[in-house]
Amino acid sequence: MQATKQQQILGYFIEEAKEHLDTIEQGLLDLQATMADTERLNEMFRAAHSVKGGAAMLGFSSIHKVGHYLEDCFKLLTDHPVKIDQHLENLFLQGFDLLKELVEELQSPYGLREEDAAQTVQAAEPTFAELQNYLNRLLQGNQVESQPTIALVQPLPANPELPNRLNGALKMMLQLFKQGDTPASRQQLATLCSRMVPLHGASEWRTLLQAVHTTIANPRNTYAAIAPLIIKELKLAGDLLIAGRPSEIVPSPSLRQLMPAAKPVVVPPPIAPSSAPEVTHHAGREAIAPKANQIIIPAEPRAAARALLEAFNKAQLIELAEFLMKAIQ
Repeated sequence: MQATKQQQILGYFIEEAKEHLDTIEQGLLDLQATMADTERLNEMFRAAHSVKGGAAMLGFSSIHKVGHYLEDCFKLLTDHPVKIDQHLENLFLQGFDLLKELVEELQSPYGLREEDAAQTVQAAEPTFAELQNYLNRLLQGNQVESQPTIALVQPLPANPELPNRLNGALKMMLQLFKQGDTPASRQQLATLCSRMVPLHGASEWRTLLQAVHTTIANPRNTYAAIAPLIIKELKLAGDLLIAGRPSEIVPSPSLRQLMPAAKPVVVPPPIAPSSAPEVTHHAGREAIAPKANQIIIPAEPRAAARALLEAFNKAQLIELAEFLMKAIQ
């Protein structure tokens, strides 16, 4: 059973990686035009980032390393546009060809042998070194002479332990998904989500974890459907935390679609002291007839608060607050 799950997750990775490779290839084949289209350039960067992240989670260090090289170089292009020439295009295509070769090797009869892949990547190191150096020279040519050359060095995260703790939590989550869908494993996954909250204080991080928790708790969502998506979402969010960009963390549309829709709560407005409720008789019992002037209160607390603020005046809000305080005591 576990081997079947692992094969299934690997299949998801390969399928998704192929789509990302197509995105990168299309962007590189006409890099000059891609540079003029910010969205295409960002898509190419995100594609390399996704392949890198997925490979890291599955333990394919060679694919992760090559994806990291390309991601760094694409990031420079997005931040510092340069004049594209044939030599730069050729260097990028050589790096891409290596990444594509490694992904395709996963589908071979013997799979990807990391020992052989590591030697292949090592042999390609001079190509990536030349690509980085050439990019730096182009960037230096675009700058004022007093400005230093931009280094291809990733900034250290504010918390040095954050990368290791994130990777450890994600590996544990992946193992839980592989164990199969049981109430116990869903509870363990929910607990793991709670344990990941203190890794960073950003509200966007907490919001994403809440969305993941809700998705896992819904028994209608199968592991086959949610495992690759959740791992990807958390990996991308973790990378943004490490890069110091937590404000960019948002649950993807795919994740939001798996969350159960919040059921609206209908709450009648408070009745003014001077007005008496209309009473009707039905089957020997008294009942208050429903009023037409009702409001819809969302289930999400902040949204509910906004709806109440818009519907009631200050005196009514004070009365409602007093009632709620008594109810929860």
